[in-house]
Amino acid sequence: MRKSHPVRRVVLATAATVSGVVLLLSLKPASDPAAAGAAPQQPAAGQEAPQGGTQGGVQAGSGAVTGDAAQTQYGAVQVRLTVSAGKITGAEAVQAPKGGLSGQKTQLAVPRLNQQAVAAQSADIDVVSGATYTSEGYKKSLQSALDKMKKESSSGASGSAQARTVTGEAVQTQYGPVQVRITVGAGKITKAEAVQAPTGGLSGQKTQLAVPRLNQAAVAAGTADIDAVSGATYTSAGYRQSLQSALDRAGG
Repeated sequence: MRKSHPVRRVVLATAATVSGVVLLLSLKPASDPAAAGAAPQQPAAGQEAPQGGTQGGVQAGSGAVTGDAAQTQYGAVQVRLTVSAGKITGAEAVQAPKGGLSGQKTQLAVPRLNQQAVAAQSADIDVVSGATYTSEGYKKSLQSALDKMKKESSSGASGSAQARTVTGEAVQTQYGPVQVRITVGAGKITKAEAVQAPTGGLSGQKTQLAVPRLNQAAVAAGTADIDAVSGATYTSAGYRQSLQSALDRAGG
């Protein structure tokens, strides 16, 4: 029996490899940049392309809007929305019942309500079972925030002349959180208020004394460079930090 020559085996193997490469290249799908550019690109899962106009009852615009505090049987509920291109991109409760069973229900209900608000783009959301009062208060404050957004969008103002409301971050102090909300128009602070401040006992008395003065100082100064109110040092410091946060969000 004649043995095959080693050189012949090498030649045959090389030819087979070349043929296989050619076949693979001929079957390769069109994935080059030119072919990919011809097909429309879809947004990633869970994302939507920005749209203008009205979407789910929300007028076009961007920024943050805080609804009015809704009083419930177990405490106040207040909702803040983050809006981009006329759509709700984030929702949070800056006030909600806390402590004991109420606090447990808040921890259960608020995250679900936040998710529903973003998904529904309106205040037409379901009540969370077991947290009826908190849910109802949330919906009321959410609707208030939506109404404010519509009012601002329909005012017809544009650029720096358009008045808008911005809420700063909640600043924790030794006696409780302080959070400031400002209204800005024509590049100036036209209104300032504390949506959160220490309450109860001596802390509440100091809040009632200090906050009105701090609000006036913020409007007068147009910045967070305001003096602390004597006797309310912690509240004043928290106020200034939250005010600066609001100014940063408003673009200075």
